[in-house]
Amino acid sequence: MKRFAVLGLGRFGQKLAIALSMSGEEVIAIDKNRDIIDRIRDQVSHAVRLNSEDEDALHAQGVDKCDVAIIGMEQSGSSFESAILTVVNLRNLGLTRIIARAESLTAGQVFTAVGATEIVYPEIETAQRWAFKLLAPHVSEKIDFAPGYSMGSVTAPQSFHEKTVMDLQLRQKYDVNLIAIKKSDPNDDKKMTIINVPLPTTVINAGDVLMLAGSEANLAKLPQE
Repeated sequence: MKRFAVLGLGRFGQKLAIALSMSGEEVIAIDKNRDIIDRIRDQVSHAVRLNSEDEDALHAQGVDKCDVAIIGMEQSGSSFESAILTVVNLRNLGLTRIIARAESLTAGQVFTAVGATEIVYPEIETAQRWAFKLLAPHVSEKIDFAPGYSMGSVTAPQSFHEKTVMDLQLRQKYDVNLIAIKKSDPNDDKKMTIINVPLPTTVINAGDVLMLAGSEANLAKLPQE
């Protein structure tokens, strides 16, 4: 079991702390607001009202023993300064993995400069995910593995039916790579067969699901019909 500290319980921090706790992990949820602490107290391992700018207070609550610390504070006005000081305090306590929520790329650069090891941009990432969903509704189960590059599953469009992998020329036409094919059993819709090494002669049928890898721009250009 890992031990997490979530410092700053705005919308992002609260949801993250509760999700981690529901997964069976030990979570110390920290905020200056008593009402927020009272609301979340029964949903996490420990809920503590304190000022994270106080390094001694963090140490007293055992934050230095945590595996991961996540700063989820809002970043308007003095709250941004508080978040920066919190990162510094966590570094001083010896934490080796500090994740900071940033509302902008500039804020992320500041957090990195003072010691955050990872930056999360919830608003930016959510907007990018929704943009891709709107532009490429035919791509599902998307897995990001590098900025701008993903794997995603696509139900074979009609124009792919009864064609071989060689016929489709996915790499040449769309600059994407076919990773695997999930085929349904014609006699049992719930039974699936996975072809993890598709051959050039493999035939694509109606209902087949293709796992493809490539840039998000190229995945979005795949035919939908």
